[in-house]
This record gives sequence, C-alpha cells and structure tokens, in this order.
Amino acid sequence: MIPEATVARLPIYLRTLMEAAAAHETTISSERLAELGGVNAAKVRKDLSYLGSLGTRGVGYDVEFLLFEISRELGLTRDWPVIIVGLGNLGHALANYKGFGARGFQVVGLVDVDPTRVGEEIAGITVRHLDDLPVMASELRPAIGVIATPAPVAQDVADRLVAAGVTSILNFAPGVLSVPKGVAVRKVDLSIELQILSFHQQRQAAQHA
Repeated sequence: MIPEATVARLPIYLRTLMEAAAAHETTISSERLAELGGVNAAKVRKDLSYLGSLGTRGVGYDVEFLLFEISRELGLTRDWPVIIVGLGNLGHALANYKGFGARGFQVVGLVDVDPTRVGEEIAGITVRHLDDLPVMASELRPAIGVIATPAPVAQDVADRLVAAGVTSILNFAPGVLSVPKGVAVRKVDLSIELQILSFHQQRQAAQHA
C-alpha cells in the first residue's frame, strides 16, 4: 500500500515529468525530480519504488514511461466526472479552467441556489439548482464533487453530495466537513496558504532589513 505522504507527492512528480516531456527530455534523474519537486533524491527513489522497479542506475527514469505509471497509479488514465457546487467567483473560475480535461477530470455539472445563477451557461454547461443534485447524479454519475460555497452551507452540500453517491470531495470552503467512512475529502484553504506565504515574506523582509 502506498503511504498517503507519497500519494501527495506523486502529482508534483507528474507535473515535473510533464514539463520534461514538453522540453523533449527522454530521461530524468531522481536528483532532478527531487530538485524540481522540493524533496531529496532518496525520498524520490523511495516514493517511486512503490510503483515498481522503474529506474535504471546511472541513467535515471524514462520520462514517458514514468509519466504513464504515475498517471495510472493516480487514476488519470481515465476521465473522472466532476460536479462543482457554488458558482461564485471561485466556482466560476474553476468551471472555466481548461486544464482539468487535460489532466483527466471532466466537469459535467454545475450547481448553485442563486436564482440569478441557475439557468446560466458557463463553459457550455447549464447551471442547475442544488435540489436537482440527485437527478444529476443519476444522469451524470459524478465521481468527484467540488464545494466552492460559503462556509455555513458547506456541510449541507457535502451531505447532499454523499447522499447522491459522490465518494470524493474537494472542499474550498473554510471549516472541517464531517463525512461517513469511505468518503474521501481534500481541503484547500486559500487563507491558510496565504498566511504561510505571509510568514515567508516577513522572514525575507527581515533578512534584507
């Protein structure tokens, strides 16, 4: 079984490999992956060992083959249908983001409760009301639900997604969601990330004072 910490680093390696492939590089070393991924080479080799014997001593890793292996392990060799709930500024931006499809995620449904949003077309998809979620789930079979709502309603949205059969949730709303066992939740807290950047910014300013 692959440790969660390793799973969290695989997308970083994948991004690095995609950049290497775009630059027409055919092989890449663990040292190079480590440098670009922000970890040490020993950790890269340990992480990739969970996928099998992929590297060649003195040569490194075949970029295309490693791309495929990591993509397969992350489930990116197939498309995952995604529903976005909450079409405010963030949800609207996510709905319009063109990079999801290239990475194996197909936005198939958009949901909101705002009467001015429901019926609107965004990126070719008509926004539907939250009450339509059970019907949408039956029609679209979403694998992943993205919550981009205000915090007070996020738990209710999560409950509705789970009731509709969605077992993976990406939560952008502040706060912690309570979900049943077997439902995976990843939280993206932009305010925390900004606070961490503030810490680093302050340290840099102090060093140059």
